[in-house]
Amino acid sequence: MTGVDPDRLDDQQLMKELETIHRTRHDTLLYGSNDALRAHNERMAQLEGEYLRRNPRRPVAAGRTREGARDRGSGESATPANPGT
Repeated sequence: MTGVDPDRLDDQQLMKELETIHRTRHDTLLYGSNDALRAHNERMAQLEGEYLRRNPRRPVAAGRTREGARDRGSGESATPANPGT
């Protein structure tokens, strides 16, 4: 594994790592070697798993559910109105 174990990162560090890995995802998929993509997948899964472990009650936008996706054409936002509440 590359990087610090996700459970050793504080919340701010974890978010920074998640932002970085999501930002680099597209280029890794398009231009990375198979090994680079495999490592990226593993690290992303570790970081996202830790985020979900810490935030089991995170806000879920109605537009990001299967039912909400069907209604998305009505102009409803796909992000929660009050994140963090």
